[in-house]
Amino acid sequence: MTGGSGTDGPPAVLDHLVHATPDLAATVAEVAALTGVRPVPGGTHPGRGTRNALLGLGGGAYLEIIGPDPEQPAPDGPRWFGIDALTGPRLVTWAVRVTGIAARVAAARARGHDPGEAVAMSRRTPDGGRLAWQLTPPGAGGALAPFLLDWGSTPHPSAGLPVVPLVALRAVHPDPAAVRAEWAALGVRWPGDLIAGPDVQLTAVVEGRYGRVEFGSGAGAV
Repeated sequence: MTGGSGTDGPPAVLDHLVHATPDLAATVAEVAALTGVRPVPGGTHPGRGTRNALLGLGGGAYLEIIGPDPEQPAPDGPRWFGIDALTGPRLVTWAVRVTGIAARVAAARARGHDPGEAVAMSRRTPDGGRLAWQLTPPGAGGALAPFLLDWGSTPHPSAGLPVVPLVALRAVHPDPAAVRAEWAALGVRWPGDLIAGPDVQLTAVVEGRYGRVEFGSGAGAV
């Protein structure tokens, strides 16, 4: 993936894919059985009502499996990624890693796409550590628009993760030209295929120990 330059800062790169689920433990077990690699506990998101587990995808990217945290009280508002409405796991969105997120937001707005205002977030790791970052709200813009994420000085979560190499990405949308315009405004390029189709779909294929496994956004997805 390549991105903008100049005032946009260094090129944006794929940071992670978000696989949301109504039952984190069950989905982690299913992913482990299918890939032969068990996702690593990531941590909790205080106040958001969620926690996650992670698998590396290679190239400094990772798969985030995120779901409700039963040890937290219900959050004040809906959980991100539409988790409260899910009936099964879905690959819901993707994030790109940037530096200087405020400048990135301003540049995208100047090009006609508003990714939303960056907010600060953090999570506690299983060993008691704390990761902190800034991101734009997931879901701003069209269904295939990524959100921006700036880790600042925080070590990247992909370090040391077990890896299931990412071998393919596919996006489907009724209006591919509109999707490409949003991606261009953000200074990113989808590192896969984009094709026209009646329904919005997002699909990732990884190489597990038993063969290839597909994560998707449709009904019945892993």
